Amino acid sequence: MELTLLGTGAPDGLPRPECPCAACATARGPRARAATALLVDDALLLDLTPGAVFAAARAGHSLTGVRQVLLTHPHDGPAMELPAGLPPAARVPDGQELTLISGHRIRAVSMDAPGTGYEVTGPEGERLLYMPPGGAPAGLTDRVAQPYEMVVGDVTGRPDAVARLRAVAAIGPATEVIAVHIDHDAPPGPELDRRLAASGARTVPDGTTLVVGDYRAVPDVPRRTLVTGGARSGKSVEAERRLETFPEVVYVATGGGRDGDTEWAARIGLHRERRPAAWRTEETCELAELLESDGPPLLIDCLSLWLTDAMDRVDAWSDAAWANGGEAALRERIAELVGAVRGTRRTVVAVTNEVGSGVVPATASGRRFRDELGRLNAAVADECEHVLLVVAGQAVTLRG
Repeated sequence: MELTLLGTGAPDGLPRPECPCAACATARGPRARAATALLVDDALLLDLTPGAVFAAARAGHSLTGVRQVLLTHPHDGPAMELPAGLPPAARVPDGQELTLISGHRIRAVSMDAPGTGYEVTGPEGERLLYMPPGGAPAGLTDRVAQPYEMVVGDVTGRPDAVARLRAVAAIGPATEVIAVHIDHDAPPGPELDRRLAASGARTVPDGTTLVVGDYRAVPDVPRRTLVTGGARSGKSVEAERRLETFPEVVYVATGGGRDGDTEWAARIGLHRERRPAAWRTEETCELAELLESDGPPLLIDCLSLWLTDAMDRVDAWSDAAWANGGEAALRERIAELVGAVRGTRRTVVAVTNEVGSGVVPATASGRRFRDELGRLNAAVADECEHVLLVVAGQAVTLRG
C-alpha cells in the first residue's frame, strides 16, 4: 500500500498567511507545508485541501482514479470547490466500515476531539492509522493483537496520542510514526527533527510517497540521555518532552519535600501539573536500585540534588570530615551511581545543573560542591548515548 503525503501542515498551512513569527519566517523550501492530505494507492483521498490536484501532480500522481474522499475534521471557511471527477467528500460515523472496489477497507475511529480517525487496511493486509489535527484515539483499553504498520497524526500537538497507542501495543517497535499537521507552534528546522526522533517519529516533506509496511529503520531513541543547563534554562521541560510519548514513566524526584518552604512547594506543584497523569512519582535518592531494576522509563530530576544528599550523608561540607574519609565515601557512592547508569536496561533521562560557568563560590564547601558536580556530570555523560545542553530554552546537542 502506497501513501503519498500531498501536504503535511496544519489546516492553515505553514507558513501561515501574513504571520511574522520565526517558525513561519523560516518555513521555506522543503520546510514549507500545505494542509495535510493523504493519497492512498491513488484510490483513496483522506482530507480534501486547496490545491490537492496540483500537489498530486507535483508528486507524480493523479486524482482521476480516486474512488472515495473522506474528511477527518471540520473545515472552516467557505465551501471548497470539488475538483472535477472526484466523488463528493464525506465523513464516516465512528465505528462504521467501508470497502472500496480497489480492495481497501476503511474503519472510522473515534477521537477525543472533534474529528474522525481512519484505519485503512490495504488489499495485502497492511494497516495504516490516520488521525486528525489535535486528535487522539478515544476509549483505548485493551491491547490489540497486531500493531499498525504506520501511524500518521499530530505528534507535536498530541504526543499523548502516541503514548495511548503504545500502551495498547497499537504502536510497536517496527511501526513507522509520521508527524503531520505541523503548525507554527512546532520548533523550526532541525530542532523539529530532533524532537520527533526522541519520540520515535519523523516528518517528511510534502509530496513524499511511502510504502506502508515496507521495512525502514525507525528513529533510534537513545536509552540514556543527560540534559544539563543553567537555572530556569528549560532543562526539565526538555527532559519531560523526551518521554511524553511513552505510556508509563517513573518521575524520580531527588529533592523531596521541605517542611515549611512554600516557595519550594510551589515549584514542586508546577512540575507535577506539567506531567501526564499516567506518570508515577517516586521521591528518593536511591537511584542505583531503580536503575538496576526493570521497569518503565525513568526521568531523574535532578542529579544536583542527588549530589547534595550524597554530600550530606558523608558531611562533605566540613573540611575535617572531607579529609577524614568523607571524600572516599562520596567517590564510592558516585561510582555506584555511574556503574548503575552504565548497566541499566531502562530508558533513562537525567537532568543536572551546569554550575561551572558562573561565579566562583566564596566558600570552600561551595567550591567543593561545584567541583564534585562537574565531575559527576562528566562521568554520567560518558555513559549516555545522548547529551544535551539547554540554553534559553534551546537544546544544543553535545553528543548523539
